[in-house]
Amino acid sequence: MKQILIIEDEKPNADRLKRMLKAIKPKAEIVAVIDSVEESVAWFNEHQQPDVVMMDVRLSDGLSFEIFEKTKIECPVIFTTAYDEYAVRAFKYNSIDYLLKPIEQDELKTAIEKLESLNTGGVNQKSLEGLLNFLQPKDFRNRFLLPYRDGYKTVLVRDVAYFYSEQKISKAKLNNGAMEILPQTMEELEQQLNPKSFFRANRQYIIHIDAVQQVHNYFNGKLKIALRNNPDAEIIVSREKAHLLKNWLDY
Repeated sequence: MKQILIIEDEKPNADRLKRMLKAIKPKAEIVAVIDSVEESVAWFNEHQQPDVVMMDVRLSDGLSFEIFEKTKIECPVIFTTAYDEYAVRAFKYNSIDYLLKPIEQDELKTAIEKLESLNTGGVNQKSLEGLLNFLQPKDFRNRFLLPYRDGYKTVLVRDVAYFYSEQKISKAKLNNGAMEILPQTMEELEQQLNPKSFFRANRQYIIHIDAVQQVHNYFNGKLKIALRNNPDAEIIVSREKAHLLKNWLDY
């Protein structure tokens, strides 16, 4: 394996993936890091196929499956995503593995070794069985156990209107107006919460779908979210994520 292409929406995830790949395959060249469908299509139209693509599913301007519909991809793909709901669709493409974030280095190494062991005839039965594992429902976080006085208390996820970060501290705003401090980072929360119920609006906010009162158009294609219990909150969604928000609300 000589050349690897990374298609990843979030820069921190892309940087982490690059570090792990360099540790696993130090002689391999990462030819590019791309974060959108449009840029990916342009790249494939202008370059030779790499040996493998590490591909996120949700990109800044749509789902990565759209790339396959707009250009020809003949190389194998390892999907690296936080969403297990797309595993079935991965069967239609060149996928040899489907890794759920946060990805561990051992998992990535196994996927790379699987790729290197494949015959030129395509995906083997073992790879297909691995993808089938993702057809099983994923368990998302339902509650938090938090310190309280001289013991602990439970906060249910369904009671959270939104999560937010303040001075690098993660907090949960409950529907009753209470606020709780959480030990998890926003990135960890994003991975643990059901994406059908929660949306990462920006680096500071993860919102519950029932907390959204209205969405307003903002400058330069951005959107502004108004919350039911906190109309004064400034929650701005970037132009790149605007269509993802609308799809999420309209699902």
